[in-house]
Amino acid sequence: MRKATKLSSTPLISHGALPPRSGHAEHSAADGGQAAPALRVVSPAPAAESQRDPATGLPLFVLVGLTALVTAWGLPYYLAPEAMRLRHPLHGLLKSSGPVGLAFGVLALALFVFMWLYPLRKMAKWLSWTGALGGWMNVHIVMGLALPGIAAVHAGWHFDGLIGMGMLAMVIVSLSGIVGRYLYTHIPRSRSGLELSLEEAGSQRRALLTNLAVATGFTPQELERDLALDPRPYEGLGLVKTFLRLASDDWTRWRTLRRLSKQWAHGSAGHEALHGDELDNALKLARTEMALAQQLRALEATRRVFAWWHVAHRPFALTALFAVIIHVAVAVWVGGVRLDVFGGP
Repeated sequence: MRKATKLSSTPLISHGALPPRSGHAEHSAADGGQAAPALRVVSPAPAAESQRDPATGLPLFVLVGLTALVTAWGLPYYLAPEAMRLRHPLHGLLKSSGPVGLAFGVLALALFVFMWLYPLRKMAKWLSWTGALGGWMNVHIVMGLALPGIAAVHAGWHFDGLIGMGMLAMVIVSLSGIVGRYLYTHIPRSRSGLELSLEEAGSQRRALLTNLAVATGFTPQELERDLALDPRPYEGLGLVKTFLRLASDDWTRWRTLRRLSKQWAHGSAGHEALHGDELDNALKLARTEMALAQQLRALEATRRVFAWWHVAHRPFALTALFAVIIHVAVAVWVGGVRLDVFGGP
C-alpha cells in the first residue's frame, strides 16, 4: 500500500488528507481509528497546450503530401527553362490555366479566403456557435502552412511580377505564423481558446498539483520542488532574450520530464514505482503543470512579444491579401484564357 500523503500544512488543498492510492482507508474501525475524510480532487480545466486537436495533423499531411506528389511528378517541367516549358508534354496540365494548375489555384483561393474567417471569428463574439476559438486557430495554422506550396504549384513554381510579391508575403506570413503559434501556446488559455485570468490559471495549477499528488503519492511540496524550473523573472528582457528564455525553459521542462519519468518508473524512498497508464497519467499532469507554471511566470513578457508579433505579421498578411485579390480580379476580367498573366508560363 502506498504511503498516504499529508496535506494539512499546504495551502494547495482546503482540507483533509490524501487517501492511499489503493483506495482503502488508512485506519479501520477495528483498531479504533477513523477513516480520513475523502479529499475532493478538482479536475482542472484543460489548458490550451494540452488541447491541441490531433485531427488537424491529418489535413495538413494530406495537403502537404498532395503538393509534394504533384511537385515530384512535374519536377522535370518545373525545372525546365521558361522557353522550354511551352514544348513540354506536361505544359497543358501544369500551367496555371491548365487542369492541375487551375485546380490548385482554386484550392489555394478557397484556403486563403477561409483563413481570413479566423480574424472575423476572433472579433465577433456572436460567432461562438461556429466552434471554439482554439479549434479555429488550429485550422488557421494548417491552412497557413499548406497554402504557400499549393499556390506555388498553381504558379508552376515560377514567380515574377505581382504573384512573386504575393508569394513572398505568403511565405513570410506562414513562417511568422509558426512563431505566433509558439507564443500563443505560452499564454494560459481555456479549452475555448480564451485567455485565463491570473486567478483562474493559479487555481488550475493548484488543482493540477493536487491531482498529481494523488497520482504519485508525493506531497505537493515535494512535487513543486521536483517540477521547479528556472526561477529568474522575465521582467526587463528584450524581445530576443525573451524568446531565448522561453526556449530555455521549454528545454528544461523536457529534461525534467525525462528525469521524472525514470525516477517515478523505478520508485524512490517511501514511494512505489509507477507503471503503464498510471505513469503516463502522472507525466501528463506534470507536463501540464510545468507548462502552466512557466506561462504564469512569463505572462507579461509573452504578451509584450505577442503584441510586437502582431505588428509585424499583419502588414505581410494584408500584402498577400491584396496581391491575391488583384490576381483573381485580373484573371476573371480576361475571361479565364489568361489566368497565368501574373503567374507561370
